[in-house]
Amino acid sequence: MPKAVFDRDHRFLPQSDLLSFEEIFRLASQFVTLGVRKIRLTGGEPLLRKNLERLIEGLATLRTPEGDELDLTLTTNGSLLSRKAQSLKDAGLKRITVSLDALDDAVFRQMNDVDYPVSKVLEGIETAQAVGFSHIKVNMVVKKGTNDHEILPMARHFMGSGISLRFIEYMDVGSTNQWRMDEVLPGSQVVNHINAQHPLVQLAPTIPGETSDRWGYAGPDGRHDSALGEIGVICSVTQAFCGECNRARLSTDGRLFQCLFGSAALDLRSLMRSGEPISDEQISSTIRAVWRNRTDRYSEIRGAIPEYLATPIARNRPEMSYIGG
Repeated sequence: MPKAVFDRDHRFLPQSDLLSFEEIFRLASQFVTLGVRKIRLTGGEPLLRKNLERLIEGLATLRTPEGDELDLTLTTNGSLLSRKAQSLKDAGLKRITVSLDALDDAVFRQMNDVDYPVSKVLEGIETAQAVGFSHIKVNMVVKKGTNDHEILPMARHFMGSGISLRFIEYMDVGSTNQWRMDEVLPGSQVVNHINAQHPLVQLAPTIPGETSDRWGYAGPDGRHDSALGEIGVICSVTQAFCGECNRARLSTDGRLFQCLFGSAALDLRSLMRSGEPISDEQISSTIRAVWRNRTDRYSEIRGAIPEYLATPIARNRPEMSYIGG
């Protein structure tokens, strides 16, 4: 959350404007009936939400119509992870993704505008492993000319650690990051850069609609050595995957976005708080109707029509700190 926007004078939403845990749980239940099998808590920074473990405990009780547990995961900047890891595990969280854009403190602070060191994030990752989280990913956003020299150090640090490192192309989410196309390092170049030092072999997707291309470190025989681990590369700018996207995003104040870059949203909070009794079926029917008619494909249009960035729709896309990653 950029300090230039969220300074000491910023007026945050009052608590009453945020969805309650009960409202989040109710909406999550309806999404599950419509086919959702994975729920990710993100932000901003989700660990700042008071009593978040209580929400996780509730979500962990949800079951698919077939009786299966959900894939319940959380994305965090890691600043509070060493303190929270055990309680998150106890609450029923399955997996954790940690954002870390560099190992060098100066570069890390430049990328994220934060006042805590890399060591705090690494401590959180180590604690999460120690309390039993076996599925941990680290996300590195790569910005050409700023942290691209950290690609190899990051790869080497997490190689063989049991942690999957994912490289993400620098995206134009919102307008506060002053995004420019010439600062995007294509994911293919990231792969080539690592492969030149540590041979890689491409791996098959694990699930339909997976956003990350998977690459495994090769052993002496040229095949993937699982002990060395793998990396992922998310090419959301240079290889847009709008047609395969299956993600919906619910903001903390109850707005449903069908696209990370979408400017239009369905106000589910107002629907639930309208004063009239609203059945679960009415909620699910509303969500179903909106999802079936979605047309968002910002990344594809941005690549095909560069001047699209200057249109009002493109300028009004939500900030990453609001909608989450």
